[in-house]
Amino acid sequence: MITGENREAKMALWRGYLQTHATVIRLLEVELLKELGLPLLWYDALNQLDGASQWGLRLQDLADAINLSQSGLTRMLDRMAEEGLVERRPCPEDRRGLFAKITEVGRAKLQAAMPIYLRVLDQNFLRHLSCEEVAALLKVFSTIEQLQAQT
Repeated sequence: MITGENREAKMALWRGYLQTHATVIRLLEVELLKELGLPLLWYDALNQLDGASQWGLRLQDLADAINLSQSGLTRMLDRMAEEGLVERRPCPEDRRGLFAKITEVGRAKLQAAMPIYLRVLDQNFLRHLSCEEVAALLKVFSTIEQLQAQT
């Protein structure tokens, strides 16, 4: 329960955060689709897979990382595999498990998308923050993430 003398300010902060997030996400989606035909969720998946081990990521770990259901991930990976962006591989330790792995085509698409993503992010969010504000937000988000990991 949000209590205390700063209740209204805290709620205004939360509404502002949600509005800013929604606006930036919408703009990222529009520009990635317009310039590359790449949905933002595909960009997020490629970005996660690009930083993964040589095997890729377990499907459940990828679903968790991009906040997608297992069935939604399966459908998305089917479409991405048809485009040659990803492939599925069996888990070497557990034959029932599957990994998703980025392909060279997927890596090239991600590299083409990164400047668009960064441009939109900078124009609509980052350029409005001072170095001190960036540091403060990083501290806040890090603290919240650490507290959530403890629960």
